[in-house]
Amino acid sequence: MALCNRVRSGISLFNKLGSLGSQRSTLQRSLLAPSVLPLTSRNYANVPGLKEEKVQVPLALYGGSGNYATALYIAAVKAKAVEKVESEILQFAEAVKNSSKFSLFIKDLSVAKDVRVKAIQEICGEAKFSDVTKNFLVVVAENGRLKNIDTISKRFKELAMAYKGEVKATVTTVFPLPPEEEKALKETVQEIIGSGAKVHLEQKIDPSILGGLVLEFSQKVFDMSIKTRALQMERTLREPINISNI
Repeated sequence: MALCNRVRSGISLFNKLGSLGSQRSTLQRSLLAPSVLPLTSRNYANVPGLKEEKVQVPLALYGGSGNYATALYIAAVKAKAVEKVESEILQFAEAVKNSSKFSLFIKDLSVAKDVRVKAIQEICGEAKFSDVTKNFLVVVAENGRLKNIDTISKRFKELAMAYKGEVKATVTTVFPLPPEEEKALKETVQEIIGSGAKVHLEQKIDPSILGGLVLEFSQKVFDMSIKTRALQMERTLREPINISNI
């Protein structure tokens, strides 16, 4: 909570910068090309003079956000700060979502690169972020990818969970599960995957499934929703009747 408050304080500081968001130029707009750069080439987590440490990434993530999350993971592992970086990047993404003014700012690619970087440096300084998180966010700001920070943070969380030996399981229901049912479901999933990993159960609410539940983990889906059962029944009733079998 304290970290989240510091991030909000940093964004409040950004809001006071006023004229920064209005500094634009045609030349800067034409030069801005938000392509994914090889972040690992920045080597911002490396210590000069030391041999490059080979980091094994537990999950293969694809796309621009996956590339950024992977680069951050490698830097965090080298700095032995995966959990700290996870907390910081998630808090930053959450704080950004709660500030409509800053959300508009990071989505506007016509804003000069140095203005974006200055805003991020102010926020990270106020929040007292680690060097890994601060330097990463600066790179993201330079590359015009702050608009993807929510997705990047979620992808990084997947890597951090794998690093900690956790398996994410998602249960979708119409209403929140009572604590005793949530505990029983978590224990069931734990028995299925074994003791080699710890289950992290997340609940999602979706009234459209009508009832029952949908359980997803380890690329498996167990659909026990009333909606799916109703659709299956409807397909069965629509099938033509073979009179010869009656």
